[in-house]
Amino acid sequence: MKFNPPSYYHNWKLQIRISTLVLIVLLMQFPAFAQVIPHRAAITVDLNQPVGNMDPVWAWFGYDEPNYTYMKDGKKLLSEIAALSPVPVFVRAHNMMSTGDGTPALKWGSTNMYTEDASGNPVYYWNIVDSIFDTYVQRGMKPLAQLGFMPEALSSKPQPYQHHWKPGTSYNEIFTGWTAPPKDYNKWGELVYQWVKHCVQRYGKKEVESWYWELWNEPDSPYWGGTLEEYCKLYDYSVDAVKRALPTAKIGGPHVTGPGGSRGAKFLNGFLQHCISGKNYVTGKTGTSIDFIAFHAKGAPRVVDGHVRMNMGTQLRDIRGGFQIVASYPQLKHLPIIIGESDPEGCAACGMQTNPENAYRNGTMYSSYTAASFARKYALADSLKVNFKGAVSWSFEFENQPWFYGFRDLATNGVDKPVLNVFRMFGMMQGKRVKVVSDAAYDLRKAADSSIRGAQSDINALASKDAHTAAVMLWNYHDDDVKDSTATVVLKVKGLPAKQLYLHHYRIDGEHSNSYELWKKMGSPQNPSEAQIKELEKAGQLALYTSPQWIQTNGETILKIQLPRQAVSLVTFRW
Repeated sequence: MKFNPPSYYHNWKLQIRISTLVLIVLLMQFPAFAQVIPHRAAITVDLNQPVGNMDPVWAWFGYDEPNYTYMKDGKKLLSEIAALSPVPVFVRAHNMMSTGDGTPALKWGSTNMYTEDASGNPVYYWNIVDSIFDTYVQRGMKPLAQLGFMPEALSSKPQPYQHHWKPGTSYNEIFTGWTAPPKDYNKWGELVYQWVKHCVQRYGKKEVESWYWELWNEPDSPYWGGTLEEYCKLYDYSVDAVKRALPTAKIGGPHVTGPGGSRGAKFLNGFLQHCISGKNYVTGKTGTSIDFIAFHAKGAPRVVDGHVRMNMGTQLRDIRGGFQIVASYPQLKHLPIIIGESDPEGCAACGMQTNPENAYRNGTMYSSYTAASFARKYALADSLKVNFKGAVSWSFEFENQPWFYGFRDLATNGVDKPVLNVFRMFGMMQGKRVKVVSDAAYDLRKAADSSIRGAQSDINALASKDAHTAAVMLWNYHDDDVKDSTATVVLKVKGLPAKQLYLHHYRIDGEHSNSYELWKKMGSPQNPSEAQIKELEKAGQLALYTSPQWIQTNGETILKIQLPRQAVSLVTFRW
């Protein structure tokens, strides 16, 4: 007998179809609508499947203002950075050779290492630069020593020289006489020789051999007032001087802007071709020594519909482009690669008051972005088989500035921000990186080409294992800094080598490892009391999410974790 369903049956099916269609349209047109959908993720970590070394590529930091180094909050932060890393941290700073009295200012600094007397003879002065390097070396840190910028007495276009830039004014105001090529390349070379020689005498040959020397910053931009050819000439003179002072020293460059774009790629290729087959401006021979290759990579956040939207894809494409260029040179592809500035955007000293797109910097958006982006840096290096040495986070601290002004810094007035705790987490990850599979992750190509913009967050992990520990860093990241439902993460860890393990679970979110949220609860004081500062300092440290515990396993364990959007967790196992 044929069944004839009643009319309401057809209406019910039609309503389902219409509701499904409406939901699809809403998700396509209004991605924020997806926030009402609860997120789940299943993540499996296999400790028996290594995928590469857990190299400390994160243990590199930099900043524009070198005179902050030996100031109160600068010393405090450097001590904390040194303490969080199991290996020596590398530090890169601009303005190491700039002329001035050492008074710091935003995007400015000076050491006065070179002046000339009335007869035009060189006068070398090392006190200020020694104070900077002493601060590093005393903490076991290593300089990524920048040869730049041009001393006033050597500049071919010296005036005006020192700028007085302020946030909110044109960025072009900073490009003054310090950007120009030297009026005398021999004097430049002698200055570099004398500086490296002085460092060897002060710190010892073995110590200086462990440093990296690099020429200039972003010479494909207004930071360099000369041409590609003039930069290559300056590089040849710099290499000759460094190697004369210390033949075993390491020097490289060119620290171009994003090589994912045509300008950075053209300059980087031109420089590398000069190093391989160009005529050396000092020796007249073919080629120039190069010990590492450096370029920069930045994201591009903006304000959309009243909230900050990050753009991790832009940064990842620059990294991919730079790695691809280096890999295309058989003679050079083995060289270490240093991403000399690797950040969510380009201006550390542009606060959120003048640049509202930078409002991500105080809270957990910055920390989750950092976790998710570093995992992709490792993956890009793996995929292109390059020698990825380090990625400099261009973020430090700014002395005597308003609390939580929204600079791209790791601490404000001596109080650590959430992002610094991601690096504390990285400091607990050693040995080998191991295989991670997540059913809620963005694959590498999609993250680079389209960024993290879909209905679902990037819920993913990075994991490591060494002789007696394992660690899993998890994050719930999305480019849109808006509220979302908490994700339920089912984490399975396979290949645990002991039946009994000691488990720690650390967390960065709105309630943990977060001085910014506490400061807001205090009423956002610009003159906090001593008692409030102590509370803020405590809140700025990496916090446990649960109490440490012993667990029993039969080679694997399963953990169920609630992970809010922009939160980062680190689960460690010891045996």
